[in-house]
Amino acid sequence: MNWLLITFQWYLTLLIVGIVFTPLTKRIFKTFDFDFGYPFAKTLGIILLSYLVYILGIVKILPFSRPSLIFLLSLFAIINFFIYKKNKKPGRGLINQTPTIIFEELLFLFCLFFWTFIRSQEPSIHGLEKFMDFGFMNSLLKTNFFPPKDIWYTPEPINYYYFGHLSGALLIKLSNIKASIGYNLILATIFAQGVTQVFSFIINIIKKYGQKISRVKVIFFGLIGAFFINLGGNLHTIYLFTKGYPNDSPIPFWKILSGFNPAPYWYPNATRFIPFTIHEFPSYSYVVADLHGHVFDIPFVLLTLALLFMLFTDKLYRSKILNTKYLTLNTIFLGFMTAVHYMTNAFDGPIYILLTLFIFYFLFGISFKFLTNTIILIASFVVFSLPFSWFFKPFVSGIGVNCSPKFLTDIGKIGPFIFEAGNCQISPFWMLFVLWGFFWISFLIFLIIKKRFSNNETMKQSNNFLLILFSFGLFLTIIPEFFYIKDIYPQHFRANTMFKLGYQAFSMMGIASIVTFYLLKNMKRSIIYYVLSAIFVLLLFFTSIYPFFSVPSYYGKLNRPVELDGQVWLKTSAPEDNEIIDYLNKNEKGQPVILEAQGDSYTDYERISAFTGLPTVAGWWVHEWLWRGSSDIVGKRILEVVTLYESSNIFDTESLIKKYQIKYVVISRLERQKYPNLDDKKWSKIGKLIFTSSNGFGALYQVN
Repeated sequence: MNWLLITFQWYLTLLIVGIVFTPLTKRIFKTFDFDFGYPFAKTLGIILLSYLVYILGIVKILPFSRPSLIFLLSLFAIINFFIYKKNKKPGRGLINQTPTIIFEELLFLFCLFFWTFIRSQEPSIHGLEKFMDFGFMNSLLKTNFFPPKDIWYTPEPINYYYFGHLSGALLIKLSNIKASIGYNLILATIFAQGVTQVFSFIINIIKKYGQKISRVKVIFFGLIGAFFINLGGNLHTIYLFTKGYPNDSPIPFWKILSGFNPAPYWYPNATRFIPFTIHEFPSYSYVVADLHGHVFDIPFVLLTLALLFMLFTDKLYRSKILNTKYLTLNTIFLGFMTAVHYMTNAFDGPIYILLTLFIFYFLFGISFKFLTNTIILIASFVVFSLPFSWFFKPFVSGIGVNCSPKFLTDIGKIGPFIFEAGNCQISPFWMLFVLWGFFWISFLIFLIIKKRFSNNETMKQSNNFLLILFSFGLFLTIIPEFFYIKDIYPQHFRANTMFKLGYQAFSMMGIASIVTFYLLKNMKRSIIYYVLSAIFVLLLFFTSIYPFFSVPSYYGKLNRPVELDGQVWLKTSAPEDNEIIDYLNKNEKGQPVILEAQGDSYTDYERISAFTGLPTVAGWWVHEWLWRGSSDIVGKRILEVVTLYESSNIFDTESLIKKYQIKYVVISRLERQKYPNLDDKKWSKIGKLIFTSSNGFGALYQVN
C-alpha cells in the first residue's frame, strides 16, 4: 500500500499549490459562473512558480532548490491572501459553486490515482524517448542555476524547449519524491489536470447558453468532453471491424470490412496512419508515457483556450466604453502564456499567437485596437520568452513548400520558403477523413444547428467562439498539405509539422464538438434531430473506444503488483548499471562530466547520464543532430570516445579527459560490447576504481 501514501503525498503538494493560487484564479475567471475556473488554479500555480524560479535562476539570484521553492510559494500565498481580502464578497455565488468545486477536486483525485495505477503496471522509464525526457528533468534537478546542462553534449546547455520539464522537476523537488517515481506521477498529474480543466471549460461554455440548466446534465456533458479529449482517438478504430492491414500499407477500410475483429488491431497505427507522417493525440501520449513538450503543454494550452473564451465572451469587450487597462492586462498575460507555450513546445507559441490574433480580429476588426493589442501581444511574447530565447538556437531552417513546381525547385529558396525537388506527399482524402472525419461532421452539424441557439448576445458570442475553434483547427490540419517546417528528416519531412499542428487541432475541435453535442441534444425533437444525433453518436462511439484497446495493449491485464519506480526495470535488465546510477545519485550532488558508451538514438545507450543528470561527452546522435543542426556535432566526438575507451596511449587519453573535464568513467556491459578493445588496466593507471557492482560486471573510475 506504499504507493497510495506516495501518491497522496504528491497530491497534497498539488492541493497546496491549488489552494494558494485559488484567489488569483477566481479573480481571473470571475465570469466562470459554475466554479470560477477552480481546476485551473493548480496549473496557474505551477506555471507562475516555474517561471519565477526560472527567471531568478537565469540571473543567478535564487538557486533551484526546495527551500527556494517553499519561499516562493509562501510569497505567492501572501500575494493571494491580499487578492482574497480585496475581492472577498460574502455569499456571492459560494453556495452554487461549492458542490461543483468539491466534485472537481474529487474528480482530480480520482484521475490522479487512476492513471498512477495504470502506469504502475508498466512504470519503466525505458523505450521510445523516455531517456531524453527523464534526462532533461534530472539535469534540471541537479542544477542550481539556468540554463541546464545538455546531458549528451558537454559542456553546452540544452538546446531544446524544456520549460515543461522544468515544471515537472519543480513538482519533484517541492514534493521531495524520488525522481524516477515522480516521472510517472507527473504523467498522472497532467492527465488529472487535463480531465478537470476540460470539464470546467465545457460546463462554463454550456452555462453561456442559458441560466436555468440542470447541474446533472451539465456534469454529464462535462464528463463526456473530459473523457473524449483526454482518452478519445480518431476514426481509425473502424479497423477493429476489418481483417486488418500491414502496418506500413493502409488499406481502405471498406475493402476489408468484417465482423468485430480486434486481434490484428495495433493501436499506434491510429497515429501513423498516413505514410511518413505523425498525427498523435493526448490519449496516445498518456498511454506510451513519453513526457515530451507537447504533453507538458496540455494543461497550459487548456488554460490559454479558457482565457481566450473568457476574453471573447466578456461583456467588457462588447461594451461601447472599453476598459483599456483591463484589456491591456489580459493581452499581456496572453503574451506571457504564448511565451510559456513556446518554451514548452516551440510550435505552440506561434500557433497560439495566431489564434489570439484571430480572436482580436473578431473582436475589433481591422482597427487601432486590433493594431495596439497585436503589438502588446507580440512584445509581451518576446519579453517573457527572452530569458529562454537568449540561450536557445532554433533548429528550424525554413518553411518547405509541399510539391513545389519545377520552376521553384530550380530557384531553391526565396526568403524563408524552401522548394525541394522530390518532397511531395499528398494525403488521400479518405485517410484524412479517418483522422479528422469526426470533427468535420461535428463542424457541419454545428453550422446546421447554431442559428437555433442565438437568442441573445452571449449565445451569439459563444457560437462565434466555437466557430473559431472549428475553423482554426481545420486550418491547422490543412497546412501540412501545403507547407512543412524544414528539419533533418528526409522521408518524414512533414511529419513533425502535421504532428504538432494536428495535436492542437484535436483539443480545439474536440471541445467545440462536445459543446455541439450538448446543443444538438437540446434541439426540439424532429427528423433532423434524430438523423444528426444518430450520426454524431455513431462517430463518437468509434472515437471513444480507442483507450479500451490501447491501454490493455500497452499495459496488459492490469493485474500485476503496483510499482511506481521507473528505474526498477534496471534491477533485472542491467543490475550493474542500476547500482552505478544509485551510487552516483547518492554521492555526487554536482554535475561533473561522465564518460559512457555513445550510441544511436532510441537505444539503451546513455542510460547513466539519463538517470543521473550528469553530462557525458557524446549522446544520442540523431537527437543532437536535430537540436544543433549538424550530424558533425556528435559525429566528430564518436572517434574520441572510441579513443578514450580503446586506446592504449595514456597521453591521448589524458588529453581528452582534460579537454572534456571528465571526472567519472563508466565501464559496464554496454561499454564492453561497444568497445571490444577496451583497456581496463589503463584506467587503474590514470585514476582509481571507486565502485564495483555486486555482480562484478560494472565499474566506476574517478579520473579527475
